[in-house]
Amino acid sequence: MNSEQAAATSATGREPGLQLSCGYGTDRGLRRELNEDSFIASDPVFAVADGMGGHEAGEIASGICVRTLAGMPQLATGARTATAAVVQQYLVSADERIRTATGSRAGTTLAGVVLVEQMGVPYWLVVNIGDSRTYRLSQGEFVQVSVDHSEVQELVDAGEITKEQAAVHPRRHVVTRALGTGDETEADYWLLPVEEGDRIMVCSDGLNAELTDDHMFRILSTVGHPQDAVDALIQAALRSGGRDNVTVIVVDAKNVMNDAGTDTAPRPAVGAEDEDTLPRAQVDTTEVLDSTEVDTEELPEAPGMVQPADAPGSAEQAAADAAEPLQDPATDSEGRHDGLK
Repeated sequence: MNSEQAAATSATGREPGLQLSCGYGTDRGLRRELNEDSFIASDPVFAVADGMGGHEAGEIASGICVRTLAGMPQLATGARTATAAVVQQYLVSADERIRTATGSRAGTTLAGVVLVEQMGVPYWLVVNIGDSRTYRLSQGEFVQVSVDHSEVQELVDAGEITKEQAAVHPRRHVVTRALGTGDETEADYWLLPVEEGDRIMVCSDGLNAELTDDHMFRILSTVGHPQDAVDALIQAALRSGGRDNVTVIVVDAKNVMNDAGTDTAPRPAVGAEDEDTLPRAQVDTTEVLDSTEVDTEELPEAPGMVQPADAPGSAEQAAADAAEPLQDPATDSEGRHDGLK
């Protein structure tokens, strides 16, 4: 992990309202030759992309994804006006660019949150495609918000295996949706009101494959600063084996106020099933940008942190690796069968 990049945290917000503090980091892991993860941590977008395809193909895919998201006008203006439809339009653009660049031989997951406001009230717009994850620690409750698009998740949903069995299932790396490859490229979205003291964690599967939910909860609930929490999580994953690239973003929300200028009341403890969800069919299509409005050819430099996998310092890349041709997506450099990966 590049210590200079990981040490840079951000504190953003509007006085006297919502304030965010953020930590982020990425590590190649102990067994991978390259780091195919990319991430963006720039108010209002905090997301992780896990590239797949082997050799440099995965990092190309994930890098294109985060650079495309960096072109959202909300990052340049700081406005929290994004919608699920707007985000989806940028993901469609990312999907097209990845397919063009790699010949549909590589893909990427994408998970994270976009901070939005409605009637002066802040919300987390959670986005997910693939098996990277978004978790929320709120009022002492630690919940996985996103739902994996994977074969084992489908088996869990069908009651055929347990979550514990899914963690060791031989097809646990097979994803059923991704950007850049396959037929399913539409993300799922959830809209959650921001509560005082919320802590959001976004990670690639290199973290949750090594650490149990209880282990992650202990670190997130006891380590105060978000950057310290990120560093502790990554080090714990490496100590547990570090079999994959590990990328983590932690975002804290404080001084949460509504449009009347009063603090929001803590929400009662609820299960994940009680959280507001944006079904795909209910996404307001009038909010979708026309494809001609999304300029992904020359993407602006976003404030904050945008870390494509192929950026200098994101991985120890050998010249010989970079010169190798794209690998068949059915099997990556570690022999991992990732379905769409």
